[in-house]
Amino acid sequence: MTSLLSSSAVRERTTPDQPEPGRRRRPVLLLAVVSGLLAATLTLVLAALLTLLGWYLSDAGAHGEPRDALAVAAGAWLVAHGSGVEVSGVPVTLVPLGLTLLACWSTWRSGRRLGESLWGHGPDVHRLADGERDWTVPVAVTGFAAGYTAVASVVGRAVGDDFPSAGGPVLLWVLALSLLVAAPAVAIGSGRAAVWASALSPVVRHGAATARSAVLLQLGVAALLLVAALLLDLGAAANMVEQLGTSPGESVLLVLVTLALVPNAVLCAGAFLAGPGFAVGGATVVSPGVVVLGPLPMLPLLAALPEQGTPVAWPTLVLLVPAAVAAAAAVRVQRRRPTLRWDHGALRGCGGGIVAGLVLTLLTSLAGGAAGPGRMRFVGPFTSEVLFHLITAMGVGGLVGGLAITWWQRHTSVPADAEELEGH
Repeated sequence: MTSLLSSSAVRERTTPDQPEPGRRRRPVLLLAVVSGLLAATLTLVLAALLTLLGWYLSDAGAHGEPRDALAVAAGAWLVAHGSGVEVSGVPVTLVPLGLTLLACWSTWRSGRRLGESLWGHGPDVHRLADGERDWTVPVAVTGFAAGYTAVASVVGRAVGDDFPSAGGPVLLWVLALSLLVAAPAVAIGSGRAAVWASALSPVVRHGAATARSAVLLQLGVAALLLVAALLLDLGAAANMVEQLGTSPGESVLLVLVTLALVPNAVLCAGAFLAGPGFAVGGATVVSPGVVVLGPLPMLPLLAALPEQGTPVAWPTLVLLVPAAVAAAAAVRVQRRRPTLRWDHGALRGCGGGIVAGLVLTLLTSLAGGAAGPGRMRFVGPFTSEVLFHLITAMGVGGLVGGLAITWWQRHTSVPADAEELEGH
């Protein structure tokens, strides 16, 4: 880690971010607060630009004023951070995760840049050897959260009348962004993550790599399923748009709204692949085993839903997808980081599969909520059932994949010291 280099090594290495000798470094807390402010402001500006674009395209700006569009943008920013909104007295808690992804991207980008600016801060190797603790990352994350919270408080006060209960949920989402997105970004950017990871057991590191690979593969398969379903019913989606009778400008606005909900649809497709499926209203279910639907809103994205009825030809094959994904992830990781030990192969695959199931369930839980009055108060995956199915399927799949690739490597690899292979 560059912040832990000796003084002689630091003198030999120069970077644009490194302060010149005798020049005072900016305080960590100040840099972190500014980064948090910039991360929150960037997504707010993007929301404002998109809202102004939609306002102008819908009626060429004939109705309302720009400040009304900006108020809508502030509300959309809060909704993307879990505030919910009331429409004609009806609570809508469904979070458009497309906007939330923009917030995550902005948080990650600002966190990485913050971490890179902090590589020279904190104690060096001599001070660490003397027992001094390195608080650089915790202080930076605290400052980042404070800056982000300041923007959230200002936005909440500006539109507080329309979002009376936004405070608590938004603060929780800001805290989650700071801990789950900003903290890893700062740790990686500052080099601390590499040092901390090197202190972990190879089994833990490789198990984490398996979990990461499994999560990305499962989300990729779910996205492919959604795209295939939409392409098969593209005519139905076009009919929905035609029945709405939208103008070209309003059609662009409809596309923006649809894009904001695409991540929700991907996670619902993942719940479908897991087995339990999801609901699109009260007393409905969309799963490989049964499809029960009711009246639906005119949203083109809903054209991807299967026809009502009970599929009987391929539900078992669908249920094998999470297990196959976990097995493929275990094989993929262990091909790059081989081991000849059965226990290590099993722990990598099974542990990585279980962690992937937990992470996917956490993401899936964000996809649902109330989308309107009446039966539309119940929209989203059946999270508790998804948790059980994913942990079981991906844990078993990862175990099988880990043992299979271990057997293959034991029978095809050139004899080598297993401990040496573990060090790669």
